[in-house]
Amino acid sequence: MSSNRSSMGRSSGRRLKNEINVVPYIDVMLVLLIIFMVTAPMITPGIIELPSVGRAAEVPTEPLEVQIEENGTVSLRKRIAGAEFESIANEALVDEVRSRITADTPVVIAADGKVPYEKVMEVMDKLRSNGVSRLGLLVDQSAGNPDQK
Repeated sequence: MSSNRSSMGRSSGRRLKNEINVVPYIDVMLVLLIIFMVTAPMITPGIIELPSVGRAAEVPTEPLEVQIEENGTVSLRKRIAGAEFESIANEALVDEVRSRITADTPVVIAADGKVPYEKVMEVMDKLRSNGVSRLGLLVDQSAGNPDQK
């Protein structure tokens, strides 16, 4: 019995701790914090200057207007007084535009507000990749300026 008492006395003096040692986690966190603090000033933020509607420039020549409607139909017209839109197939868009423009003729895209952005970008990309260099978006200047109502 005396041997049991001595072994029990030793174990009661040295108990196991049921705690997590957080010191290594704190060390890792501080190292990561220092890394982020050193690298953060090196990252350049992307600055995008979007044009405001009130500052849109007047186009000196009559552009060719590509109109995209909500249902996805595409039509063309020369942007002059009295010109009517001619509906064309999406596959024939590039050929029609290239046959109607010269090197100085700008092309503007007018899209209904409910047309998905992806569709507008698809038309822009298709025209730009096929040699149309003067390309822009048509904006309604009176809608953005409350003084002109």
